[in-house]
Amino acid sequence: MKKITVVGAGLAGCEAAWQIANAGIKVELIDMKPSKKSAAHHSDKFAELVCSNSLKAARLDSAAGLLKEEMRYLGSLCLEAASKCSVAAGGALAVDREIFSDYITEKIKNHPNIMVTEKTVKSLPSEGISVIATGPLTDGELAESISKLSDKGNLSFYDAAAPVVTADSIDFERAFYASRYDKGDSDYINCPMNKEEYTLFHSELVKAESAKLSEFDKPLKVYEGCMPIEVLAKRGEDSIRFGPLKPVGLRDPKTGHRPWAVVQLRRENAKGTMFNLVGFQTNLKFGEQKRVFSMIPGLQNAEFVRYGVMHRNSFINSPELLNKSLSLKNNPDLFFAGQITGVEGYMESAASGIIAGINAVNRYNKRDSLVLPEFTMIGALINYICDKTVVDFQPMGANFGVLPVLDVQIRDKRERYAALSQRSIEWFSKLFNKVGDKYENSN
Repeated sequence: MKKITVVGAGLAGCEAAWQIANAGIKVELIDMKPSKKSAAHHSDKFAELVCSNSLKAARLDSAAGLLKEEMRYLGSLCLEAASKCSVAAGGALAVDREIFSDYITEKIKNHPNIMVTEKTVKSLPSEGISVIATGPLTDGELAESISKLSDKGNLSFYDAAAPVVTADSIDFERAFYASRYDKGDSDYINCPMNKEEYTLFHSELVKAESAKLSEFDKPLKVYEGCMPIEVLAKRGEDSIRFGPLKPVGLRDPKTGHRPWAVVQLRRENAKGTMFNLVGFQTNLKFGEQKRVFSMIPGLQNAEFVRYGVMHRNSFINSPELLNKSLSLKNNPDLFFAGQITGVEGYMESAASGIIAGINAVNRYNKRDSLVLPEFTMIGALINYICDKTVVDFQPMGANFGVLPVLDVQIRDKRERYAALSQRSIEWFSKLFNKVGDKYENSN
C-alpha cells in the first residue's frame, strides 16, 4: 500500500497528517507516546501544548493574527480545534489545553486515511515520502541521525515554561481582574506591586537558586522570546518592570492609580480554575519558585499545580538543508516541519506542518511544490529559515519585520500592519472561495 509517513504527533505532525489524509492519501502517523515522553510532556494525547495555552493575538492587524488567518485559508486542524475550546484572554486566542488536545487526537485517530503507530523512530526513513515533525526535544538515535545531515550538526537554544496556580488560592484583596486599556472582558488577573514590594521581590528573584542543568543541556543559550524571568531580572532592577511586569494600561481599583509593577495571570483552562503567570518562564528550583513567587501580592497563599521547567530545544540548520517546500535539498522525498526547522511558536509550528503536508501531497502526485509568496506571513517565515544569508540563524516567530515593505509609506504603525495583512489576504482570497476551502494545486 502506498502511503506517506509522518513522524511526530505534535501540532506540526498532526497538521501535516491532516492535509495528506484529506487529499485522499493514506498516512502512517508515528509517535512515541504514550510509552515514551520527552521531559516537557505530560499528556498521552496528540498536539500537547507545553509552555503556554496562548496562541497569541487574534486581531488581523497583528502578525500572529495574520498567521492564523492564512492558516484558516489552508484548512488548519489546530485552528478548528481552538475554536471549540477557547478561553477568555482579552485580544489573544487562548485555549483549554486538555480539550484542545482531546479534539485533535480524536480527529486524527478517527480519520479513515490515518493509521497511528506507537513506536520510537531511531533513524530517518530511507525510502518513501516522509515528514519529520518530531519537535524541538528530538533526542537519542534519531537526533544523531538528523545531525549527520549537516557537517555543522544541530543548533540548540533553551525554552522555559511558566508555573500554574489555582484560581481559588489567589487573594483578591490584592489582585483584580482587568485587561490593559480595558480591552477585552477583563480576562487577566493582575497582582499589583508598589515600589517597595517590587524592589524586595526583584532582590529575592535575582538571588534565588536555579535548577542545575544536565551535561546534555550545556552550554546555556537562551532564546529571547522565552527568557527565564530570573535571567531577565539580572539585566537590571527595572528590566522586568519594563518587560512582563509592565504596569501600563492598568489601574488598581483599590487605589485608583497605576501600580509600580504588575504581574498578570492568564486562564489556563476553560473553567478558569487554573491560571499561569504570564512571562514567568523559569528554571528556578521548585522550592525557590514557591518562596519567591509567593511574595507577589495576591499569591502569598497560592497553590502551585505546576512549577516552571526549562529544557533544551534543538533545530536543524535549515538555511543549509531545506528548500522552501520544506523538503531536504538532497532528498526531495524527506520533509521537515515544526520547531525542529527553526520556526518558533505553536501556530508557526502548525503552519509549517500544513505546508510540509501539502508539499508531501504534491510530491506524491508529481506536482510542483507550493511556495507561498514572501509577502505572506507563512511564506516570509519559511523564507527566513531557508535564507543562507542569515549570519546567526536563530528561531523566528511571526512578526511584521520578516515581511517585505509596502510600495507606499504608511507612518501609522497600526495602519501599516493592517495594510501588510491586507496584501497577504488579498493573495489568499484569489485561491479560495472562502476561508477553510481545501487548497488545490493547479499545476
